[in-house]
Order: sequence, then C-alpha cells, then structure tokens
Amino acid sequence: MKIINAFLQLIRWPNLLFIFLTQVMFEYCIVKPLFTAAGVDNVLNTSAFFLLAFSSVCIAAGGYVINDYFDLNIDLVNKPKRLVVDNTISRRWVILWHFILSIVGIALGFYIDKTTQSSFIGIFNFLSVLLLFIYSASLKKKFLLGNVLISLLTAWSVLILWWAEQRYFFVFPPITNLDTHKFFRFTILYAGFAFIISLIREVIKDMEDVEGDRKYGCKTMPIVWGINSTKIFTLVWVIVLLAALLLLQLYVTFIGWWVTALYGFVCITLPLLQVVRLLIKAQSAADFHRLSTLVKIIMLTGIVSMLFFGHPM
Repeated sequence: MKIINAFLQLIRWPNLLFIFLTQVMFEYCIVKPLFTAAGVDNVLNTSAFFLLAFSSVCIAAGGYVINDYFDLNIDLVNKPKRLVVDNTISRRWVILWHFILSIVGIALGFYIDKTTQSSFIGIFNFLSVLLLFIYSASLKKKFLLGNVLISLLTAWSVLILWWAEQRYFFVFPPITNLDTHKFFRFTILYAGFAFIISLIREVIKDMEDVEGDRKYGCKTMPIVWGINSTKIFTLVWVIVLLAALLLLQLYVTFIGWWVTALYGFVCITLPLLQVVRLLIKAQSAADFHRLSTLVKIIMLTGIVSMLFFGHPM
C-alpha cells in the first residue's frame, strides 16, 4: 500500500484527474453538441476519444515522474516531507516508469492516427514527451521559459481535441453544416483560459519554491527579478484574465444567459479577486502555497463552466 500511495503521489493523480476531466468536459459539453447540431459524426468516436484522453494522462504522468527525478535535490529543500524519489521509489524505477508511461502515450497517439481520420496525434504526443523531458532537465530552471512551456502544454490538452477534428476544417466549400468558427471560438476560449491560469499558478509555485531553487542555481523569475516584481508580473496576468472574463460575462448577460453569467462571476471572477488580495499580502512559502491551491480550485471551476456553454454562441 505504501508503494501504491507513493506512486500515486509521484504521478500527481489529482492533476491527472484535472487533465482527464478537462478533455471529457470539452468533448461532451462542447464538441459533441456542436457535431450533433450539425447532424454529423465527429472524427473521434467514443473509444478513440477515451484512448486520446488516456494518452494525455500517460504523457502528463510521465512528465511528472521525470520532473521529480531531476528535482530530487531541490525537493530535499522545498518538500522534504513529500519526497518520493530515492525515499520510497528508487531512481531506476522512476526512469522505468517514465519510459513506460511515455511510450504508452506515444503509441496510443499513432494508433488513433491509424484507426481514425485524425493526423499527427502520435507526432504531437512524441513532441509533448520530448518537451516535458527538456523542461524537467533544463527549462524549468530558466527564466520564464519553463513556465510558458508548461502553460502551452496545458492549453494543448484542449487544442488537441480541436486538432483531432481537423478533417472538417480548411475545406471550401464546407462539406457539412458544422459551425467550425463557433468550434474554434470555444477552443480558443478554454485554451486561452488554460494558458493564462496555468501561467499564473506556475509563477506562484516558483515563488513558493524560491529557497530550494536558489540553492541549486535556478534562474526562475523570483530569483532574477525578486519576489515583489514577480508578484507584479503575476498580478498583471490576473488582471488580464479578469478583464477577459468580465467582457465574456457581459456578453453572455446581454444574450440572456443569466445562470452562466452568475456562475462565472461567483465561481471564477470573485475567487480571482481573492487571488489579487492574497497575492498582494503574500510573503511566506505557506502564503504562496495557499494561493497555488486557490488558483487550482479556480482551474476546476473554469472546467466545470463548460456545462453552461453547450448552447449557441
């Protein structure tokens, strides 16, 4: 049981659940309603979709595993009580699990390409594995580059579902009644949200981990710019996200989606305002950890908001 718990901690199972939930919600609350309204079947049937979601989970799990492998010394300072590598699971097994999870994710991508009319899913999965390895080995310690890469990969978990349906795009005249522009707008809406909220959380985590990062020569934003300047950078992105959300809420209110607007205001906008308040006051690692947890909750409420968008927009 101890080994199982350690493995689940190593692969960050709550984060994997987030990825799976994001893709399931987007597929069944956004993609399928659009295709059903157009009277056409989407490229990814049910089995292909769940294989794609499982491949995303495997690749992310492999990324978390290799990240802990490279972060062993830093985690001895930042998270000594939560250390798994070389404590419960040996480094040799960590490397083996990274290899197994990554290979499964890549292989499933090529299988989806072969059995559906999707293209390059296997190649994109391979590139995701490669980028996660480079991130863990090097980019994580660089100024902003690692934060942006992880945020882009988070957004990609939404974008890949749009890409998988690309046989319906770039065709003139259109071969179906599918509203590809609406599909693209929903994709950009949620991929954009995923990118910004992930970037905010990644920078907050860097502020939380600054002690160990500094000790081992990392050049993250809090180390290069200092905590106060990094807080200003983060606040700017929170304000950008707030402004975008308020504009969206005004729009959905204007078209009569009162419940959607109310949900967005209460469950996303108000918590983001709380992030602003807490971020201004934050000083200690514990403060930044609480902020990171709050942002994670906002990520969840953002995912759940897909339930309200299965309507024309």
